Amino acid sequence: MNNTLRDAALVCAFAFTYGPTYVTAQQPTARPLRLDSAQVAAWRQDLQYMAEQMAQRHKNLYHSVSPAAFDSAVAALDRRIPSLARHQVIVEMARIVALVGDGHTNIAPTRDPKIGFRTLPIRLYFFKEGLFVRAADSAHAGLAGSRVVRIGRATPEQAYAKVRELVGRDNEMDARFFAPFLLGMPEVLQAVGVVDDLERVAFTLERAGRLSTVTLHPAGSAPMMPSDTDVSWWPDSGWVDMRDARVHPPLWLSRDPRKQYWFEYLPQAHLVYLQFNKVGNQEGETLADFSRRLLSFVDTAAVERLVLDLRLNRGGDGSFNRPLLLSLIKARRLEGNGRLFILIGRSTFSAAQFMVNQLEQYTDAVFVGEPSGGKVNSYGDSRKIVLPNSGITVRVSTLWWQEDPRDNRQWKAPDIAAELTAAEYRTNVDPALDAVLGYRPEQPVAELMARALATGGVDGAIRRYREYRADPRHAYVDTEDELNILGYRLLGEQRYGQAIPILELNAAEHPRSANVYDSLGEGYMLAGKPALAIRNYRKSLALDPSNENARSMLDKLGR
Repeated sequence: MNNTLRDAALVCAFAFTYGPTYVTAQQPTARPLRLDSAQVAAWRQDLQYMAEQMAQRHKNLYHSVSPAAFDSAVAALDRRIPSLARHQVIVEMARIVALVGDGHTNIAPTRDPKIGFRTLPIRLYFFKEGLFVRAADSAHAGLAGSRVVRIGRATPEQAYAKVRELVGRDNEMDARFFAPFLLGMPEVLQAVGVVDDLERVAFTLERAGRLSTVTLHPAGSAPMMPSDTDVSWWPDSGWVDMRDARVHPPLWLSRDPRKQYWFEYLPQAHLVYLQFNKVGNQEGETLADFSRRLLSFVDTAAVERLVLDLRLNRGGDGSFNRPLLLSLIKARRLEGNGRLFILIGRSTFSAAQFMVNQLEQYTDAVFVGEPSGGKVNSYGDSRKIVLPNSGITVRVSTLWWQEDPRDNRQWKAPDIAAELTAAEYRTNVDPALDAVLGYRPEQPVAELMARALATGGVDGAIRRYREYRADPRHAYVDTEDELNILGYRLLGEQRYGQAIPILELNAAEHPRSANVYDSLGEGYMLAGKPALAIRNYRKSLALDPSNENARSMLDKLGR
């Protein structure tokens, strides 16, 4: 039984036995106050100021939203302000800012004390199995480790879908990082329609197959988060974490993340573990000095592998990356496959993403974990717009950082997926580091398929591809280039009957890529099927109007 069906069955069983408790927990007892006329005028002025300043100061405000759609959203909120409460106006303004579609353009309740939203007495996190109460204050310690089945009237995924629209994000992992913080704020939950009551929020939780519903009340102001390091895992005083406190924590959680960089040698594994939590200099040792010390250690100690952990690194000043990057490049013992490993995740963002981009380009690093929260080409270098009446901060991107204009990936995907489960976290297991310790090199999927072609034909090759994709370690591997390589190899050998099914598979696997249809069009053209070639060149051009090859080929084919 899948989680959705199981949850439905559990909720039904719970409601049958304890029906009134579950229903009455949803009844509103405190409704937000609307604004008076002076407040309405002040918020309208802030909204117009925000819209004007964003258009003036963002590098390209309309890169993902049209001017008409943006202006329409501003006008719609202006009309609604008289019917809204303060927190609802702020949430709707955050929704407008998030329409811009980049991670450095946002209104962030986690960074702006002027917003003043409160927190519930729990910390939430999306593990691989779903949304869990990762930690709770001492009065609610028994909730830590419970899986969330409902928040108010919504399932976790329904609630996530509502709050993700408030997050300025580069990609889905970026939204997945921020959403749990918003789901712990009663003002956000009420404003997006998940609950009615600002003072009472019902959570239905599951633990060991048993359901319970608890009503949580606000527990003070939401904690403010630094911009460049994910410190959310570090324990709060007086709070209880779901991790087993009797066991030594895993390396990535063993030190205060506000220490920007440090490394530790694991002699039994001949491995250096390096945690890099913020791009910039730290007090007592510059990053350049640290990088020289690291290189000296790697060159003189019995080091066979190095792990660079960027999972808590949300950026900083990207110009400081260079000395560490050069040290990793210069270290001869780290040359070749299986020597240098980079741990990435949803918090890997901004200047840390720059480091990822450069490591991918200049080293043989193996990337492990989950997709990064940033992408290769992105808007950044945010600057503040302080609204004149409320004092709330809006951040906007002022620069466009482009590594490769042809690279449209939404994130850097790991070569080996190692997503943290609630069970692993509870028992202090780090699946990413375990994946490194157990790493064995494997052939690219194109080579595996080529071998299968020789013995099992096209069906055998496609079957081998499906087996590869079914391996959880390959959950995020981008196979587009590999399939294209194999397809073109077969085209070059005039094995059109084998090449075209491989290229068709690539199109089916990557339907949003203009390149796969361009390649398939070429395959059909070489195979003497012009009508199918034209169809696929048109698909490619529709996805990427700047594709001059597709346009040229259509001209040659008379279409």
